[in-house]
Amino acid sequence: MFARFSFLAVIAVLASGCANTSPVIGGKNISYGDTKAVELVTNEFGSTDLQMIAESMTRSLAQSGILQGRPVVQVYDVKNKTSEYIDTREITTSIKTQLMKTGTARFASDNTDMQSQVDQLKLQNQSGLYKKSTVSKTGNMVAAKYRLEGSISSIVKRSADYKDVFYKFSLQLVDVESGLAEWMDEKEIRKTTER
Repeated sequence: MFARFSFLAVIAVLASGCANTSPVIGGKNISYGDTKAVELVTNEFGSTDLQMIAESMTRSLAQSGILQGRPVVQVYDVKNKTSEYIDTREITTSIKTQLMKTGTARFASDNTDMQSQVDQLKLQNQSGLYKKSTVSKTGNMVAAKYRLEGSISSIVKRSADYKDVFYKFSLQLVDVESGLAEWMDEKEIRKTTER
């Protein structure tokens, strides 16, 4: 009887240890959702659009065969030619992350982060603050073989009953030395709202 009671007590302690005892703070109308669920709150650019574009472009570029030997790529900001605010860096960050996971490319500091890289090298080499044997030497950054750049544009049409938004995302990989585009692709998305 005592052994059975002890066994049940151990089970109860283990079960309570697995339960989430963290307090919940905030409103009752907030919940977590599936990050891969299709988001249709508005017909403006959203999380599902970002995921579709990043997955499509990553798959296309990885399967193109152009990235043999894990070349160094520098990513330029995607030009937003739409009338709405779109965080285009998030699109390129998702593409970079997925390509890094596949092991098909390496990435140099992108055009907006290059100044931070240069500043860090100057600080290490010119400030006198760092132990000489640990200082990163200037002149050793690896140059990019390719430049990845693109744009997103939209066409918006409205009638009394509908609003139609057509997005077109274009991306290209350019050989830095030759200036030739070695790969290009585009993803189109249409979202229609009935009023």
